[in-house]
Amino acid sequence: MKLLFSEYKSDYTHYVYPYAIWAVPEPGETPARFFARGFLPGTPNLERFYLCRHLRVDLRRFQPSSENRRILRKGPALTGHLVPRGEFDYTPAHRQRWCAYAEVRWGQGIMSAQRLDGLLAGKVVSHLLRFRDSNGAEVGDALLYLEGPAMAFYYYAFYDLNWLSRSLGMFMMTWTVDHFARTGLQHLYLGTCYSERALYKTQFEGIEFFNGFTWSSNLDELKYLLRREQRPIDNHLLATPEYRDQFHRGNLGEIAAASGFSLDLHPE
Repeated sequence: MKLLFSEYKSDYTHYVYPYAIWAVPEPGETPARFFARGFLPGTPNLERFYLCRHLRVDLRRFQPSSENRRILRKGPALTGHLVPRGEFDYTPAHRQRWCAYAEVRWGQGIMSAQRLDGLLAGKVVSHLLRFRDSNGAEVGDALLYLEGPAMAFYYYAFYDLNWLSRSLGMFMMTWTVDHFARTGLQHLYLGTCYSERALYKTQFEGIEFFNGFTWSSNLDELKYLLRREQRPIDNHLLATPEYRDQFHRGNLGEIAAASGFSLDLHPE
């Protein structure tokens, strides 16, 4: 794994010099290694990954809660089927339906037809989860990257908007967590969490988020980070005594010890 540090806008007044951290695979490395270290795919063909705050469920610790079971009961007539990408017929009808869903749910221009075509043609989508009702009608699809037995990435989900009031999206995600936990998969990655609107992804036992140096199961820490972004920020997170004191006993050494990153730099 090669790391690249892509410079972003600086804040010279507060000595803040941001870099986006990219990771580029070396021969023999698979995407599961990058996911495990806090990275998500940056390109459809998995040539580059970026470090970010994202979520995963440790499926070895997952047990359905009463809320999870309630959600699953709301869709008892629905069944999910895992389909390899190569066996899925990506028709113009799918393309039109998914783009229409994206425009309504995520906003205009977020998921263009060209971008969707690129995802379906790339390595980042290895499988689809297809949901049908009791009559066999298609009601929803989730795009996945699957690398068993280590992990799966629940990437994008699209569903019939007529089911919006019945929380089909939450049903699909909950079904997927429960399904992969039963199959013995280790982790299911659920994407980023940079707003309180994304907290719906945290309702699974075994949920963790990447905080920049390790995986944390402390949801109070995650909510602190979300609140922090709602106010002016003039310092790095790890240079903030409030954060260190509240979640890491003020000990930078403890934070460093928890980090999964260690570089052995040799002089030129």
